[in-house]
Amino acid sequence: MSKKNKRVLLKISWEALAWDTWNTFDTKVLDYVSETIKDLQKENIEIGIVIWWWNIFRWVFWENLWFDEHTSHYMGMTATYINWLALVNYFSNKKIKAKLMTSVSYEWVWERFDKLKAIKYLEDEKVVVFAGWTWAPYFTTDTCGVLRALEIEADMIIKATQVDWIYDKDPAKNPDAKMYDKVTYNEVLEKNLKVMDQTAIALARDNKMLLKIVNLKKKWSLKKAILGEKEGTIVMN
Repeated sequence: MSKKNKRVLLKISWEALAWDTWNTFDTKVLDYVSETIKDLQKENIEIGIVIWWWNIFRWVFWENLWFDEHTSHYMGMTATYINWLALVNYFSNKKIKAKLMTSVSYEWVWERFDKLKAIKYLEDEKVVVFAGWTWAPYFTTDTCGVLRALEIEADMIIKATQVDWIYDKDPAKNPDAKMYDKVTYNEVLEKNLKVMDQTAIALARDNKMLLKIVNLKKKWSLKKAILGEKEGTIVMN
């Protein structure tokens, strides 16, 4: 990777993507993400993406029926592949070169993740969408995001949500919620702050990964955070 380039793993939550349509594909948010990606690529930013999108199957809604939790996790992971294909195709329609890499093989539709190939695609100005989580039950897309960020040697992780900052409790329900503009990974773990799951936080901490939390709905928040402007909450050691 050229020294002038910055490599970022963008982790987008399903809540942020829902906007107006909740359970379906919201073209308004996809247009915004596409516009932002194009703008960032002009700034020599290399972008990998992990997204959790549960519009088809949400395992937690089914585990108490006849499905055991283990099976429900696999069903949920499998269902999201439809979303990944739709996202990459949407990028293509917006003239964004993108590659879909996953944790399992399906060679005539997508590529199995390979560290060196992924880095080469990023260096060739392609957006790489990482699908299939870790393909192991009980691990979240947060953990997958940190794992892929480490594997592609990203400079930072941006987690795009529906809030501007990290709070000590839900600000929508608690007007006295405390806001953090900077916090350490140990504080996140000790105070059980709702940033990412604890496995992901511990992995990021142990590998000294920079994490920023931003509001996807706020215009140009992604660009500002990635380019080093004051935006959202910083999590670091």
